[in-house]
Amino acid sequence: MPVGTLANIKTVTPAQLKMTGAEMVLANTYHLHLQPGEDIVAEAGGLHRFMAWDGPILTDSGGFQVFSLSQIRTITETGVTFQSPRDGRMIQLTPETSIQIQNRLGADVIMAFDECLPYPSAYEVTAAATHRTHRWLQRCVEANQRPDQALFGIVQGGIYLDLRQQAAAALSEFNLPGYAIGGVSVGEPPDLIAKIVQVTTPLLPADKPRYLMGVGTYREMAQAIAAGIDLFDCVIPTRLARHGSALVAGERWNLKNARFRRDHAALDDACPCYTCRYFSRAYLCHLIHAQELLAFTLLSIHNITELVRFTQRIRESILANTFVADFAAWLRSEPTAQ
Repeated sequence: MPVGTLANIKTVTPAQLKMTGAEMVLANTYHLHLQPGEDIVAEAGGLHRFMAWDGPILTDSGGFQVFSLSQIRTITETGVTFQSPRDGRMIQLTPETSIQIQNRLGADVIMAFDECLPYPSAYEVTAAATHRTHRWLQRCVEANQRPDQALFGIVQGGIYLDLRQQAAAALSEFNLPGYAIGGVSVGEPPDLIAKIVQVTTPLLPADKPRYLMGVGTYREMAQAIAAGIDLFDCVIPTRLARHGSALVAGERWNLKNARFRRDHAALDDACPCYTCRYFSRAYLCHLIHAQELLAFTLLSIHNITELVRFTQRIRESILANTFVADFAAWLRSEPTAQ
């Protein structure tokens, strides 16, 4: 799922996004609450009409963004109180208000409010946050007023596998439409992330969507899919584009490099995206050095297409029963180009 924090995929129109093969996008509850506000989105007819995207949308709960505001927040059993970075006002976000905001935004999938901790965190602190997340889930379920929105619960537990196992078992008892693994990719080594996913995923219902939050590199996705994960979101494709980088055949290319200045080949001959069909590496290099905004759009289109095609190829290999052989290079733990 490409990340559309403020109801837009940065530098890409909905029509361009559709051409990448993306089918679902993520929007950010916390940021949309601050700007423009969920009431304005609701007046427009909900997120789909507001951002002119007719595909599925998922909104996160705001929990991760509150985690990132650790210097200006206070956590209690009720919820989290924090200072708005926009205007300085004090805001309280609770399980109930998070769900109310998401009900107003109108996404297809909404996320339960959780407490996300940084890495590393002590066992006792992590255990308290994990149990609080479970109690908050019960309040989210009770607060949800829209049965047409699928509420997903989030497994927390930090790096402690016993806490992850407890959380997965507790969440599974709610019989929710889907489940997510949160609190990874917050500073842990890649091998530790892979271990958490490998242990936790099989404990979640296999007949429900399983979503790994905030992960989106080739290796991370391949290893997580091997464990049973179905959904991902990540800012990588558009963030790399804004830094002048492209994902090509499993590698990251910095198009600022001088070697591309006279390279008139397509960015990737094997890619069917708009960028690769019409523009050369030399042109992209020129746009980046000229600081033209079109560079960000063209690279975003390609990068999103590349990661979507990567997951499509994995799906095809699973159906053909060739996944392990076809993606062996990405399933190994040793580093490879990304």
